[in-house]
Amino acid sequence: MQAHTNQKLIGINMLLQKPMATGDVVSIKFINGEEIIARLDEEGADTVTVTKPLTVSLGPQGLGMIPFLFLGAKDSITLKQSHILAMCPSKKDAADQYMQGTTGIALA
Repeated sequence: MQAHTNQKLIGINMLLQKPMATGDVVSIKFINGEEIIARLDEEGADTVTVTKPLTVSLGPQGLGMIPFLFLGAKDSITLKQSHILAMCPSKKDAADQYMQGTTGIALA
């Protein structure tokens, strides 16, 4: 009985989670272990396009975000799906910090 109840709860939770959409702040883990946070532009069969990607780095004061490409001429980049290990919506506090850092708008 317990297993059946847990399966129902998992199914309900999956239904309540909205899929990632254009404009969402997402966290991406690459197969080499690097992690970025960015705004999702488009997800295709072979590529993912994101805007203003920042690398997550660990410094003396904790986690920080620095530009993924220091010398890139565009805000949007396209990543190969084959290089991505995982992609999911970012935690709210990380997404808020990202938005404040990239737009200057502080979210409550």
